[in-house]
Amino acid sequence: MCKICRQDSVGQFPMRLHILGIPFHALTMEETLDTLEGYLGEPKNHIIVTPNPEGVMQARRNPGFAAAIKGADLSLADGTGIVLAAKCTGQKIPGRVRGYDTIIALCERLTEKDRDFTVYFLGAKPGVAESAKANMEARYPNMKVIGYHHGYFTGDAPIIDEINSLSPDILLACTGMPRAELWATKNRNINARITMCLGGAMDIMAGEVPLAPPIMRKLGLEWLYRLISQPGRAKRQLDIPRFILAVIFSKIRRQKP
Repeated sequence: MCKICRQDSVGQFPMRLHILGIPFHALTMEETLDTLEGYLGEPKNHIIVTPNPEGVMQARRNPGFAAAIKGADLSLADGTGIVLAAKCTGQKIPGRVRGYDTIIALCERLTEKDRDFTVYFLGAKPGVAESAKANMEARYPNMKVIGYHHGYFTGDAPIIDEINSLSPDILLACTGMPRAELWATKNRNINARITMCLGGAMDIMAGEVPLAPPIMRKLGLEWLYRLISQPGRAKRQLDIPRFILAVIFSKIRRQKP
């Protein structure tokens, strides 16, 4: 049994804490990988979400999205802001566990163990998944992308039928936040072992979007790099200062006698 699969009396996983009402699992990257490996050995689907500060603020405005995060099997702290917010509120998250870093680390671990695994790519623009498939299979010989579909779909019945027939170990849902999380929740019983909601990770895998420079990633400044390279994100990233203020006000309210 994986490390965090034991449930308490109210059916919630242990090792969870909350930031502005949104749950996170306080895990290191190694503990996360151990958990994901455990999920791969279980005959059911497990939903993995990776909220960042923007995601927390979206969830506060969108009850359906908040419910999707709360119902996920694993909620990872994708952002330095989440780690700092936990510290500010007297809690502790060992460190951020970024969604893209997690899938790459999992692929590396399974490849090092010479363990074959199958993946289905869902999301991004037409043609991106094909490039991501070529790049990832070349990088990880034990990885087999057995199917893919772009994220610009309306009816999803044919996609669900295909995924169920292929039974991938890992389903990457990269249709953007909160669409991926809502879709994964609606299709919780899909025939996969893990459904990972990873935002724009497929664009990075395909080489369509570059990673931030290492120094900016180390300092937790990916948001600044994305803002500079993708100025169209400016409106969306207004949620970052809103998040900071919400955390501060939350702390002040708790300190009042």
